[in-house]
Amino acid sequence: MKLLSAMPVKEFLLVTAGNDPVPGGGSVSALCGALSAALGQMVAHLTVGKKKYADREEEMKELAAVFNSYLDVFTEAIDADSEAYDAVFSAFKLPKETEEEKALRAQKIEEATKTAAEIPLQVAQKACKVMDFIHIVARTGNPNAVTDACVAMMCARTAVLGALLNVRINLTSLHDAEYVERLKKEAGLLEEKAGEKEEKLLEWVKGILK
Repeated sequence: MKLLSAMPVKEFLLVTAGNDPVPGGGSVSALCGALSAALGQMVAHLTVGKKKYADREEEMKELAAVFNSYLDVFTEAIDADSEAYDAVFSAFKLPKETEEEKALRAQKIEEATKTAAEIPLQVAQKACKVMDFIHIVARTGNPNAVTDACVAMMCARTAVLGALLNVRINLTSLHDAEYVERLKKEAGLLEEKAGEKEEKLLEWVKGILK
């Protein structure tokens, strides 16, 4: 199967709009994370090479490299999320005629579902972290691109919230109560942090755009 991340934009949109459950919200959340990193990197690049911001040259180059590393991570997650869904679907199709088969099937479903929860959790964690770098580039980068940084921030928050929804829906199918509780707690904290980070930047930008 062709990698989702290698598809032209139009093709990806058409595949998403089709009747296959993948790519779905998880892959799109990862895409939002990739967009946030790409926009953050753009703001850094728009600051590099400008005499007016020469004192920030090295910082912006470092930030551009950081955003690029996140871009790679989110891009990989676009496909990883869909692959995780396929693994769960395949586990449900395992035979269940004998007790041994039933036990193996249940084990494989549990394992695949945990993976399907962990991949979007990692997306949410990374997206929440990238928000810190977006905040820096918004305040210290080229001010003409400050609204681009805001869009990067909003994409990052969407990545967090969307990914966490996928975490939570997978948790409903798991039997490992301790595991479920741990991920629920982390999801709640990530959601709260992401909201605070976005609000902090948007309020600051509203102030300077008055």
